[in-house]
Amino acid sequence: MARIPVVTSFGGINAAGRSSGHHGYRRVVIDALDEATAQETWRSLAAIMNIQGDITAEMQRYIEAHTLVRKLETQYFDASNAIWNRKLALRPGDRAICFDLPRRDLPDLLPEGWGIDPLDDKTVRVSIEKPCEMYVQDGRDLAAKAAGQLPTGFEPQALYAARNHPRGLQMALYAASDALGNLGLDWQMIADRVPADAISLYAGSAMTQLDTHGNGGALASRYQGKRITSKQVTLGLAEMPADFVNAYVLGNLGTSGHNMGACATALYNLRLGVQDIRSGRARVAIVGGSEAPLVPDVMDGLITMGALGSDQALLALDQDKGATEPDYRRACRPFAENIGFTIAEGAQYIVLMDDELALELGADIHAVVADVYINADGHKKSISSPGVGNYITFAKAVSLGCQIVGEEAVRCRSFVQAHGTGTPQNRVTESQILNRTAAVFGIQDWPVVAIKCFLGHTMAVSGLDQLANSLGIFRYGIIPGVTTIDGVADDVYASHLRIAPEHLERDQLDVAFLNAKGFGGNNATATVLPAHVSEKLLEQKHGAQTMATWRDKAESARAQAQAYDRDATAGNIETIYHFDHDVRADEHIHISRDELRVDGYQQPISLATDNPLDLTL
Repeated sequence: MARIPVVTSFGGINAAGRSSGHHGYRRVVIDALDEATAQETWRSLAAIMNIQGDITAEMQRYIEAHTLVRKLETQYFDASNAIWNRKLALRPGDRAICFDLPRRDLPDLLPEGWGIDPLDDKTVRVSIEKPCEMYVQDGRDLAAKAAGQLPTGFEPQALYAARNHPRGLQMALYAASDALGNLGLDWQMIADRVPADAISLYAGSAMTQLDTHGNGGALASRYQGKRITSKQVTLGLAEMPADFVNAYVLGNLGTSGHNMGACATALYNLRLGVQDIRSGRARVAIVGGSEAPLVPDVMDGLITMGALGSDQALLALDQDKGATEPDYRRACRPFAENIGFTIAEGAQYIVLMDDELALELGADIHAVVADVYINADGHKKSISSPGVGNYITFAKAVSLGCQIVGEEAVRCRSFVQAHGTGTPQNRVTESQILNRTAAVFGIQDWPVVAIKCFLGHTMAVSGLDQLANSLGIFRYGIIPGVTTIDGVADDVYASHLRIAPEHLERDQLDVAFLNAKGFGGNNATATVLPAHVSEKLLEQKHGAQTMATWRDKAESARAQAQAYDRDATAGNIETIYHFDHDVRADEHIHISRDELRVDGYQQPISLATDNPLDLTL
């Protein structure tokens, strides 16, 4: 039988806080939790926000206001005064334009019409007698200021020796570390148990690293009169969230890569991990992503596209209620009257294992990823317009769910994690896909989750945000409402859907469908099964005795994960960063005709490869 990809851990950081321990999920539904559970999550948030002391009502209000989607805070940049350069067309009046300049600041190529008169050894006077262009620094009020930001006070670069790393890579290291802490097993023990080439890692960003320490700085430096550093281009690469974790967290020698698919990127990478596990190419597959797009250049570009909802349009949504200021908290309103998506930052990593290894090690099993389907849109009028490919991915995912858990379970005990961007185009097209599929499969009042209303759109991470949130739903039975809306828009197709602002409680949920619709025609849908369904399936495959033995072992992993959670909630937050640690070179390689060994890696790597052609000469 094919190996089954099971989710044994998850971790990360986004606008809702730390993902491990389900705290990110719990922040989203915190008003529906019992007081003790809610207090644990307030303390978890206080720890990462560097807030000391007991959780008072005033502190709770502060935490609440400085998490989730909100007005962009000035720790990133001042969105009311974003720096840019204004071009001036200078024309001399009755006399030449004159100014003094240090000799060292003279350009190598003098502009036409410049006259230079030395004043002393170090200073010259410049005289300009012809019209010319110059640039002066100016400030610009960005039209859109809402964003999903990490909790205020959480600074990932402070958790390790961040040597001018782009923010996306700082978050990637933390998120991967959080996933390993939540695993409840020692990573070195796992690495010793499987060959080094049996571990895969797929992760990256959709937009590359675009802040000043990455591609953003590389592209802007010459125009700002600065030197491009040796790191900016290399650290700006889109797959660096995989490369950094391989090199500085795991010491991974296995398969690595990144499959980009715009806003569906996370599910594209998830499919690679699932396929590696099922085929036996890997016994462990780590899937992740990190996106840090809160930079003025990116936001300005998206505003120009009309993709981000502007402050003016946001205010207009509520003016009939007498609003005088934009409600930034409710900037993203999926499936309601809305005005555009809300940009966000975040990082998530999950650990997949094949079922046999997970049972052998006693790893906790949070879910099974049954499959991920991907389809393009075919011929398109506009590269940004939606197409029909998502019909294929979504219908296949639901059909698979019916095969595994049965049609009644899908009809009565499933939910959808919608892409739900909060744009007028998405609310129509995605709702029609969900609604028509529901009708075909006989589903009524299908619960639809749209977590971007809480987190914003983290692009390459959004599918893993959905997965982490779904694991929380499976654990607590509370399906988050779309709390930023008053009701669905008139053009939304919802005759078979439940899209409501209120949370919904369910005693049992048997399957989740995670949906992504990416720019350019990148569509993906995943079928995910909760722990109780996973255990039933594994018992069919392995027998009751094997599962009983696993349950005893898994208690230890759960206890270790809970201990990690307590430490992190107490403020003991660390990022794993092994710089210049156990570096391997030629002298550490031992190779024979049949296998290759690397010092420090316990299991040999077999060279007895299968012939994929099934042909020989």
